[in-house]
Amino acid sequence: MSMISARIERLPFAGFHKRLLFMGGLGYTFDAMDAAVLAFILPVLRTAWGLSSVQIGVLGSSTFIGFLFGALLAGTMGDLIGRRAVMMWALALYSAASLVSAAVDSWPSFFAARVVAGMGTGAESAIIAPYLAEFVARRFRGSFTGALAGFFSFGFVAAALLGYFIVPAYDNGWRIVLVITAMPVVMLLWWRRALPESPRWLESRGREKEAGAVLAKIEAGFARDGLVLAQPVVEVTAPPRKAGTLATNFMALLDGRQARITVMTWIMWLSITFSYYSFFVWIPGLLVQNGMSITKSFAYSLAIYCAQVPGYFSAAWFNERIGRQATIASYMLLGGASALGLAFAHSDQEIMLAGICLSFFMNGTYAGVYAYTAEVFPTAVRTTGAGLASAIGRIGAIISPILVGYLYPNFGFAGVFGTTTSVLLIGAVAVVLMGVPTRGRSLEDIAASEIG
Repeated sequence: MSMISARIERLPFAGFHKRLLFMGGLGYTFDAMDAAVLAFILPVLRTAWGLSSVQIGVLGSSTFIGFLFGALLAGTMGDLIGRRAVMMWALALYSAASLVSAAVDSWPSFFAARVVAGMGTGAESAIIAPYLAEFVARRFRGSFTGALAGFFSFGFVAAALLGYFIVPAYDNGWRIVLVITAMPVVMLLWWRRALPESPRWLESRGREKEAGAVLAKIEAGFARDGLVLAQPVVEVTAPPRKAGTLATNFMALLDGRQARITVMTWIMWLSITFSYYSFFVWIPGLLVQNGMSITKSFAYSLAIYCAQVPGYFSAAWFNERIGRQATIASYMLLGGASALGLAFAHSDQEIMLAGICLSFFMNGTYAGVYAYTAEVFPTAVRTTGAGLASAIGRIGAIISPILVGYLYPNFGFAGVFGTTTSVLLIGAVAVVLMGVPTRGRSLEDIAASEIG
């Protein structure tokens, strides 16, 4: 471990980290608002613009398409030009495109603006967790990153409230909502300008003096708050991987033992994202076809969204208590069990309970996934690995509604729930068998164990 890392590892969790959590978390809140509010806007646009089902489907996929490319681009550029620069550009791109989407009057223009906005949110989502995790000592990192992802839940709740109370209340309610989701990001962009670049990334690029200067400023803030820092303890680990070019960074992800970890993250992201969107895009419609009208009610939707909050933050707590692998696998399996409960529910009360449990565990899984993905790659390729895994996960979001649309008419509920829970099981097994433990270990120690 270098002196830079040793100085970070001795930092207590204090006001500096709380500000990082709040600034990063607000970005995730607005990302979730942007993605979730589209479900409330599309029915209005269908009527206002006379859109066909195919056109609505294309618009519904716009954010996911942008998210895929945004995550991939942010990951690769984050390792090449820096985490902070990518984060700031991602926010600016999202805010501008969202405002444009609020002003257009045709579905092709709306589609293009939503793809670009999705690129911004995808980039933001992929870069924030690995970026901010590099500032946090090992003893807090799992809870910190899990809680960071927990801010997604606030965005979904806010989107539900905006969708139910603002969109139908005004002739141009959908435009108002899009402006509402974009404007706070402008303020967040201004606030985040004071965030420093990651000292660990600076060091990986051979910029040790800049890394030391960033840390000295952070340490001075701790001193002003009256906190006395312990002496840094440098641990012996293998030499860190040096930063490279775009091609060498991608090659490094599949080099030696790192290849197993990289493939594990792909399976993990693909399984949770595929299953998540299978459940939450199709389940309400399938239940309505079976006469369960409660799934169209505001109470049901709000309960599902609110269940995300304890789901995320309970998993963030478990990240440090039982480890990331156990948290992810447990929440995946419990999410699958909740889905089976929903499949066999016969009353509105059973549907409500199973739906709440499903939302709790499926969203809680992401608190483990975001924390784990930010840890298992070396600093030099951390955002490349995280961005690629997130992008592959979005493929699951794109194909799952299509596959479920095929499975249900041919195989019914059993086919849909059997497939999705099987995919979750595969993801849980991959995390347990192919992953590495990260709880209580420095990022450098984790990376060193994968060299070879």
